[in-house]
Amino acid sequence: MTKDFEQEAKVFKVFCDPNRLKILDILKTGEHCACKLLEILDVSQSTLSHHMKILTDAKVVNVRKDGKWSHYSLSSNGIKKLLSI
Repeated sequence: MTKDFEQEAKVFKVFCDPNRLKILDILKTGEHCACKLLEILDVSQSTLSHHMKILTDAKVVNVRKDGKWSHYSLSSNGIKKLLSI
């Protein structure tokens, strides 16, 4: 089995920012709309979008579109991958 070091590097990047750690903590309680995350974190939409792209690229967070809003939840496969590193 070959390790995917590129993917592991993306996963480690998740932990390099306090806002991303806060987002993961919030998502532990279940799925949340981007609008709710904006409210809780008190960041701009572009800042949240940047962090969510990193989280989804690392496959730690899932995104579901509903109209104009995105809803985010923790990825069970992503969490398993985190624990296996």
